[in-house]
Amino acid sequence: MIFKEKQKSQPISKRQVWDAFKAVKSNDGSAGVDNIDIIEIERHPGKYLYPLWNRMSSGSYMPVPVREVLINKEDGKKRALGIPTVLDRVAQEVIREELEKIAEPHFSANSFGYRPNKSQHKAVGQCQANCQKYNWAIDLDIKGFFDNIDHRLLIRAVKRFTTSKHILMYVKRWLNAPIQKKGGSIEPKQGKGTPQGGVISPLLANIFLHFAFDTWFEETFPECTYERYADDIIIHCRHFKEALNVLGAVKQRMQRCKLEIKQEKSNIVYCKRNQKNRPPFKPKYVQFDFLGFTFKPRWIRENGRKPHLGFTPAISNKRRKRIGQTLYKLKIHRMVQFSLQDIAIQLEPKIRGWINYYGKFRFSEMRKVFRVLNYRLMLWVRNKYRRFRNKIKTHAFKWLCNVARQFPNLFLHWHYGFRP
Repeated sequence: MIFKEKQKSQPISKRQVWDAFKAVKSNDGSAGVDNIDIIEIERHPGKYLYPLWNRMSSGSYMPVPVREVLINKEDGKKRALGIPTVLDRVAQEVIREELEKIAEPHFSANSFGYRPNKSQHKAVGQCQANCQKYNWAIDLDIKGFFDNIDHRLLIRAVKRFTTSKHILMYVKRWLNAPIQKKGGSIEPKQGKGTPQGGVISPLLANIFLHFAFDTWFEETFPECTYERYADDIIIHCRHFKEALNVLGAVKQRMQRCKLEIKQEKSNIVYCKRNQKNRPPFKPKYVQFDFLGFTFKPRWIRENGRKPHLGFTPAISNKRRKRIGQTLYKLKIHRMVQFSLQDIAIQLEPKIRGWINYYGKFRFSEMRKVFRVLNYRLMLWVRNKYRRFRNKIKTHAFKWLCNVARQFPNLFLHWHYGFRP
């Protein structure tokens, strides 16, 4: 321990605070409104962590405002994140650990978001399996979910799991913590919303939707199934009329829970898997996106079988475009001060991350991503070597092809066969 242990009859121990700090440290993250970062707290743990434990164990702990940070969304709009201070993140981690142990055993097997032993890949895999069993899918989009969670309903949901006074007290305080805008002004909460960026926010969102959607849906429509990753939901139905009824009932349920379904982004999709069994009308939607993957009809070639039509996931166009924008911002073609090997070392973590996530399903679709990267490397060749500058791009591309043949493992994507 980093400060003297003196047992007190309080619900929060010093060990919990220290373990919570180690968990927050492993996730890294920036400082909040107090500008105290993880490095500063690690240097002087007794100065910061002991007072935090003292306040939490006595009930006098009060969170400070969260710092608002705007990030770009895929549709070009801005999303507001609320970044708590490091000490507030430690405090949230303490309560999150307690509350998760209570709530986790009761969560649905169809809920995959921010849960131990669950992942995005498992959600996509189950969705793929269900698309083979059900003809129709509903792609649900909840409008501004994290910003519109009703505090009163959320506290009611938490109370159904625990009546522990210190958990309920601190959850209420975090929900009511004001937001510091970019200009420095303080904006109070309006009785709704939990900031994206808080340690405990994903768990609170799961608890809310466990009662608002999961248990209600499983009791109301036992013949249907679904996958939910936080507020991203895909529902599977047997026929079109059933899907219409389910979508209407879900909209009413969300309204009762003071949420709203986006009409323009919530669609009923036909999961076309063969050429024989078709609906008596032409479906409007035959594909949907889920967790960065596009599900749509694709020809599948398996060993020993004739090619057949399947409804499978692969990296979505939106994510491909985002990766292309990332490669453009890196300005690889201007890194003429580096060697090709240096660039390969710099890009390896990003390439490995893309392959590990998007290459899980239909790996061959990654070729379109790495074609852009190889083009960027060709531009680097033209800028690096003077003899290629005034010639057509084909000469530089041939030079890069020769390097890829001689050193097929230089870049990670070359190692997997995506060479120029």
